[in-house]
Amino acid sequence: MKYANIGGQAVMEGVMMRHKDKYAVAVRKSNHEIEIKTDKHISYGAKYHVSGIPVLRGVFAFVDSLVLGMTTLTWSASFFDEEEDEKVSKEKKETSDKIFMGVTVAFSLALSIALFMILPFFISNIFRKVTDSSLMLGVIEGLMRVLIFVGYILTISRMKDIQRLFMYHGAEHKTINCIEHGEELTPENAAKYSRFHKRCGTSFLFIVMFVSILFFLVFFQIFPIKSMILKVICRILLVPVIAGVSYEIIQWAGWHDSGLVSIVSKPGFWMQKFTTKEPDAEMLEVAIASIEAIYDWREFQKELKE
Repeated sequence: MKYANIGGQAVMEGVMMRHKDKYAVAVRKSNHEIEIKTDKHISYGAKYHVSGIPVLRGVFAFVDSLVLGMTTLTWSASFFDEEEDEKVSKEKKETSDKIFMGVTVAFSLALSIALFMILPFFISNIFRKVTDSSLMLGVIEGLMRVLIFVGYILTISRMKDIQRLFMYHGAEHKTINCIEHGEELTPENAAKYSRFHKRCGTSFLFIVMFVSILFFLVFFQIFPIKSMILKVICRILLVPVIAGVSYEIIQWAGWHDSGLVSIVSKPGFWMQKFTTKEPDAEMLEVAIASIEAIYDWREFQKELKE
């Protein structure tokens, strides 16, 4: 199966879709109308000429997805912010949004590293009373990392607002799957397809968890470090490398079909059972509107038949 060069994410009551340097956000407003915003976003990989460099391009792509994701999420949320001050000038508001976005992205990165990289390390150190084996402690740290990640996903998936976000996440995947299977893009057709996709961000994060286990096990076996502070610093410094390697794996899995790819994709699909929900017809309409604003899916399907 040929894969469409399109990706996206769910936003508040909507979907963002991206194709090359164009993106569109479609939001279902409270009056049931669909508001669509289209714009250009040059990736950091292209901007700094690293798109062809394996691993490094993954680091830039990760930051790129965070920034664009936060930008579109903020835009979608503006439709439901009842306390927004209409007297604030547009220029001041744009400046405020940029500052807010920058702070939020930085905070999100710091929180993620602390929660999924540093906390498991400190928890594993409790087991030093039981074993001095660095290998065993590394395995325990990895298990703690996976458990914390799974627990986090399970916890937020129970929140009502997050459940609707996950429904739009499902709509994003279903519409892309519909296109890639060569069927006309309609809500009825899209509804028949899977809400899981191999190139999903959830699968990426799950791969990050497993790659980090291997990296930390190997690194600290080769370089045994005794200082707790240096151990923490090394874990932080290795995060970009882990993200870059994980990006290469998810790209490889997304563009190939084989038994090995199926095995690699299974854990991500399992997690997508929690991060995607079955969307309704109106949500699928929003996802389709976002795609059609920037992507000629009919042209893609002609290529499939050639």
